[in-house]
This record gives sequence, C-alpha cells and structure tokens, in this order.
Amino acid sequence: MVKQERAARTRETLIRAAAEVFAEQGFVTASIAAISRRAGVSAGGLHFHFENKTVLARAVEERAAQALRRVTTERWGGVAASSAAVDGNALQVLVDSSHALLALLAADVVVRAAFLLCADVSRRSAIDLRRQWRLWVEAVTRAAARQGVLAEGLSPQDAAGVVVAATVGLEALGARDRDWLAPHALTRFWVLTLPRLAADGTLAGLVAQGSAGDAGPVPSRNETP
Repeated sequence: MVKQERAARTRETLIRAAAEVFAEQGFVTASIAAISRRAGVSAGGLHFHFENKTVLARAVEERAAQALRRVTTERWGGVAASSAAVDGNALQVLVDSSHALLALLAADVVVRAAFLLCADVSRRSAIDLRRQWRLWVEAVTRAAARQGVLAEGLSPQDAAGVVVAATVGLEALGARDRDWLAPHALTRFWVLTLPRLAADGTLAGLVAQGSAGDAGPVPSRNETP
C-alpha cells in the first residue's frame, strides 16, 4: 500500500511538472529532461510511469477533461450534450459554469496546459477540451430555448457560438496574460451579452458575475452597463 501511494504521488508530481513545462515551452520544445528536473524525478523514474512525452501529454489532458466535467456536467447533475433538461435557469447555469471554467484555468496549470495542448497543431489528440466545452454550451442553450429564457428569434446555435467564441478567446488570451482570466473580464462580457441573449422579463433575475458573486442583476437593455 505504501509503494502504491508513493507511486501515485510520483505520477501526480510528474503530471503537474509536465503541465508546467508544456504551458511554458509548448509540446514540441518541452523535453523529458526538463520535465524530470521540474518534478525532481530521474529520467528513469519518469519513464517507469510514462513511456514518453506523448503519453505524459495525454495524462495532462485526461486530468483536465475530468476537471472540465466537474464544472459542467457533474456540477449540474449530469447535464450533458444529450440532456433534455437543466436544473434552474439555463442561462444562469451557463454564466456560472463559464466563471467556474475561467477560475479553473486561472488556478490550475494542468487545465491551462491541456487547453494549449489540444490547440497545438503539431500533435493530434483524441481529447479536445474546446469541443467538450462547445458541446456542453450548445446543450445548455438548447435547454434555455426549451425553458423560454432565450431571446425570441435567437437560435440556440447562434447563442452558443457567441459564448464559445468569447470564453475560448479569453482562455487563449489568458495563456499569456492571466488578467484575461480574471472574473471582471468575463463579467463584462456577460453584462454586454445577456441583454441580447435573455428573453423579455427574464433579464432581471440573471447575475453576470455568477450566482455565487455579489454583483447585482444585469442592467436592462436600456441601461448603460
């Protein structure tokens, strides 16, 4: 049991070290030597747990995919791309989850590195975190349309496209400048966007800073944000 626990800790140390190096240098430039030094593990010890750099990158992506599921699907009781229902106002669920995603990106280098790896054209991966996020956003905007909280005449697909473009854009910008991952950047987006997304009579109940925040409701269409 002690050996198993030690091995598990070493694996986690290597995954985090790899994520840090991938985030700083990119997949192509990152070396096994740099990762092993960062982790404080010999190259032989690294290869005992991970065959090569590609396997390590996959482990980083798998950890991040799990974390992304926790702030989307699992957080909202199993809401997935095929789900027919959302517990609560679907637009507020979307706002809250987008804030949770950016907070995760700001706090967890494994998640930041994994998003960068998925966008790296020099390699191919079976895991696509941006696609995972997009499919979930599309499911929630469809739920918003079914609930009647989506603006009349606005298609769920168009609404999802705007949200995905903005959040992925903040993720990409935040890879080099962490201020883009700060809550105020996303709050400003929602303050500007929710009046165009929300059905009449529903805007006052939405909180652009996220329902866990303390910002009040979103300004109406006729108010200056």
